[in-house]
Amino acid sequence: MRVFIAEDQLLIRRGIEQLLRSHGIEVVGTAESAEGLEDAVLASGATLALFDIRMPPTQTDEGIRVGVELRRRSPGFPVVVLSQYVEQLYFNELLADDRDAVGYLLKDRVFDDRRFVGILRAVEAGDTAVDPEVVARLESRRPASGRLAELTDREYEVLGHMASGSANLEIAERLFVTEKAVAKHINAIFAKLGLSDHSVSSRRVEAVLTYLRR
Repeated sequence: MRVFIAEDQLLIRRGIEQLLRSHGIEVVGTAESAEGLEDAVLASGATLALFDIRMPPTQTDEGIRVGVELRRRSPGFPVVVLSQYVEQLYFNELLADDRDAVGYLLKDRVFDDRRFVGILRAVEAGDTAVDPEVVARLESRRPASGRLAELTDREYEVLGHMASGSANLEIAERLFVTEKAVAKHINAIFAKLGLSDHSVSSRRVEAVLTYLRR
C-alpha cells in the first residue's frame, strides 16, 4: 500500500507517517494544504489518499472537496478522510458517486494503530468503513420502511458493525456470539436487501452502502 497524507498539523502528519511506516506502509507524499492536491496525489503513485477534512486555505471542507474531485478524475480511487467531529453530511458527499473504497474516521481512532491500519488496508481493497460514532447516529434513526426496515434488530446491529469496518470475528466478539451466527445473520441481510446475485465481497460492500445512504 502506498499512501499520500494531507494534514495541516505538523505533529499529526508526522505521527501518522511514522505509524504507517512502522507497519510497512510506504508514504509516497504529504501536503499541508489543499492547493494542487489532486494533481499531487495522482502523480505520486499512491494507492490510497488520507485527508484531513479541514485544511487551508479556508479550513472548512477542503478534504472532502479534494476527495470528490479525485474520485471524479480517477473513479473509485480509495479515500479516507479524518475529522475531529462527526460530520455525516460531509461523508455523504463522498458516497454520492455510488462507488465504494471510502473511509471516514475520527482523529482519535488513529491512536489505535492496528485497527487504523486495518481500516486503511480494507478501504484500499475496496471496502467502505465509517467511524463507529457515525454508525451510532445512523442506528438511532432506523428507517420505518424499505428493505432495511425488514431486518431484525440483531441483523441491523450486525450491519452497523459491518459499516464500521469490523470483520466477522470482531463482530462475533462484540456481540458475544459465534462467528457462525454472525455469518448466518449476514446471509439473511444479503437476502433481505436483494443481494443474492453478487459475490460475497461485493454483497458486503453493497449492504454497507445501502445502510449508509439511507
